Amino acid sequence: MSEKTEVWQGTLALMVLRTLETMGPQHGYGLARRIEQTSGDRLQLNYGTIYPALLKLEQEGYIRSRWGASENHRRAKFYELTKAGLRRVKKATAEWEQTTEILARFLAPTEEA
Repeated sequence: MSEKTEVWQGTLALMVLRTLETMGPQHGYGLARRIEQTSGDRLQLNYGTIYPALLKLEQEGYIRSRWGASENHRRAKFYELTKAGLRRVKKATAEWEQTTEILARFLAPTEEA
């Protein structure tokens, strides 16, 4: 079993936005667990990682929050995408697809002449 890894700089915001786009409104704990699950449990997110990212995304206008009840009837803050967030997730997805395509060229086995 491999160790869990740190979240790469600049990727957490995209993971949060994409998860909200796919799943709809989620509370912070649920978001963190879903990101871990989607990573095949290779990532581990804690409160010190997810909540500052959520606060920053909210301050930037990409998500908004509201209070509600979680599945176990506890008070929880739910986050959802704004229109600006939807535009941002589409742009960030395209940027990361381009970046991974470029990196794949460097990581591909080379043919020797």
